[in-house]
Amino acid sequence: MPVLLTLCTKKNKQEGFNGKLGFTTGLGALWVRKENLPTIRPQYTQTPKINPSLSLNYQKNKINAFVQADNLYTQTLNKNEFVTRTYENGLVINQQLKRNRNTNFFTSKAGIDWSINANNSLTVSGVFGSEKIIDRGDQPFFNADLSSRNRLWQFLEDELKTTVMATAAYGHKFKQPGHLLNIGFNYTFHREDEKYFFDNILPTYTGKDAFKLLSDEHVADLTIDYSKPLKYGRIETGFKFRKRNIPTNMQFFPGLHSPLDSNAGGGATYKELIPTIYGNYVFENTLFEAELGLRVEYVGLRYEVNSNHNTYQSDGYNYIQPFPTVRLAYKINESNKLSLFYNRRVDRPNEVDIRIFPKYDDAEIIKVGNPALHPQFTNSLELGYKTNWQSGYFYSAAYHRFSAGTITRISSIVPGSTLIYAIFQNAGKSYNTGLELVFNQMVSLWYSFNVNVNGYRNQINAFNVNNLYPVADTFSAATQEILSGNIKLNNVFHLPGNIDAQLTAVYLAPDIIPQGKIARRFSLDMGVKKAIQQGKGELFMNATDLLNTMIIRRDIQGKGFKYVSTDYYETQVIRAGYTYKF
Repeated sequence: MPVLLTLCTKKNKQEGFNGKLGFTTGLGALWVRKENLPTIRPQYTQTPKINPSLSLNYQKNKINAFVQADNLYTQTLNKNEFVTRTYENGLVINQQLKRNRNTNFFTSKAGIDWSINANNSLTVSGVFGSEKIIDRGDQPFFNADLSSRNRLWQFLEDELKTTVMATAAYGHKFKQPGHLLNIGFNYTFHREDEKYFFDNILPTYTGKDAFKLLSDEHVADLTIDYSKPLKYGRIETGFKFRKRNIPTNMQFFPGLHSPLDSNAGGGATYKELIPTIYGNYVFENTLFEAELGLRVEYVGLRYEVNSNHNTYQSDGYNYIQPFPTVRLAYKINESNKLSLFYNRRVDRPNEVDIRIFPKYDDAEIIKVGNPALHPQFTNSLELGYKTNWQSGYFYSAAYHRFSAGTITRISSIVPGSTLIYAIFQNAGKSYNTGLELVFNQMVSLWYSFNVNVNGYRNQINAFNVNNLYPVADTFSAATQEILSGNIKLNNVFHLPGNIDAQLTAVYLAPDIIPQGKIARRFSLDMGVKKAIQQGKGELFMNATDLLNTMIIRRDIQGKGFKYVSTDYYETQVIRAGYTYKF
């Protein structure tokens, strides 16, 4: 799917020119958290970020024309993963996957808002985006005590992503306030032109390999939304239609003693058709609130695989499914309210999740898609209570969520090989039952805070899956369960001199994932802004993972092997900027 920056637009009724100018700069990965394994190129530190932006509007009579442009240049330590693999025969392999990334992302948007009359409006706009990515990767493989290097895998990724989007939106206001009709059409073209060049360096020879991937995504979306107030409440209904087509072609160029599976390339085409209808009824009076909704969706997905692929065949799925939403609330009095919430949702696999081509950015834990992957369906039920007072509120909720067809990667090995293949699968049923507490308090005019505590029991039922690539292998897992949770504390400060500040701390307790566990995580974010120039200008500074503590550690248990992965990728970024409205 295309990735677009959100650009700020100022559209008001004042005639003439207005706009917003911005400039942001920053640094990431201020210090090295873990030194590289021997014999590889340095990892990125103090990575620069440069982001100018401009938004212009011209208002004249019934026409508002707008133009926006945004350019982000950034260097990033995109991956810095240390892995220790241990096999049942006693073999231990230590490895590091480091990716230094340079990205330039340009986005522009232009369009016209036409107020045809008091009841009708039309907006037509277009977007162009270009993202250039250069990755330089190193992946050494060592023995258990790091005394001998078995292999060095180096690569250069050269990728260009291009996005073109055209949008038209029509709005009609009926005489009755809140009686609305909106019709929109959007077409998106997104191209991924990706090339990898590998150096496979072993003690006795060096091989040079490459692959090229070209993917063209075409998406057409039509939406019709209608809302009408009634004597008691209002109704909302509509229709959405999506058609998506993504032809993809992978070409391998093997070198000396190549590890690439050149018979797993070729063409594949993803075809998706989704018509959806929905309806909601919303009601509120002095005692009750209610929202009753139903979305009915048909999905027809077909993934066509070239006949020469060595493992996979064409596959897909079709379904017609209802997705209800129910929200009921009882107002005990002006300060206390009970609520009940239920919904059903679907998480469909992305196109990249079912791609048939092995990716070799990790040379020995190889990621592959699965065209037999199906959607994940989740039901959520929540019972809540909220009490308000003049300077804050307290909210508590007991919830239960259960998912069928849980989507995850499952890792397996081929007998006689140390290569691990991580393939997307539907791992069966999972459950999450817990209690959430939220406390919000304004302590004074200059300080307030919000604390969110969430504790839950996570369970993943026993499951069996069959990984087909590169050879068939069945993996079975017993039921896993854990008591886990998370805490988020958000502090807001209103300081003298038009200065606002925010400090947020997040702690995530250890948890389970299919086939393993994920360790605890912690981060501290902050932000400060100051209004200047009579409110037209603003200075700001913010930081994500200020203390550089967010580290992702996973323990994976496979059949005949296990591994521990710790990723020190770039999470710490400090930015400063200025915006001016005119």
